[in-house]
Amino acid sequence: MAGISTHVLDTDRGRPAAGVRIDFSVLDGETWRLVKSVVTNADGRTDAPILAANEAKAGQYELAFHVDDYFRGRAGTDEADIFIDNPVVRFAIFDPKQHYHVPMLCAPGSFTTYRGS
Repeated sequence: MAGISTHVLDTDRGRPAAGVRIDFSVLDGETWRLVKSVVTNADGRTDAPILAANEAKAGQYELAFHVDDYFRGRAGTDEADIFIDNPVVRFAIFDPKQHYHVPMLCAPGSFTTYRGS
């Protein structure tokens, strides 16, 4: 399996973050070009890979996770609690035959990511 996938977990509540918009962009010269926007499902995942294996190629990529709207719409979260708004993760694909999984673990005050499997 190659390509790019992601999922979003609400670590504050210990569950998947459904309804999070994710903007996927590619570096085109010196400009980031939006390729598509997707929304996480009930499992915190996208219904299809962000980038299919047959479309993967070496390059610079960006995922912008719009978690601010998710936290604003979540019961029990005050506006003053939201420190993180829309974390952006930029990464490179060097070998398009590999799979790149980029999970987002987030809470109103923090986020983390890593290259998953």
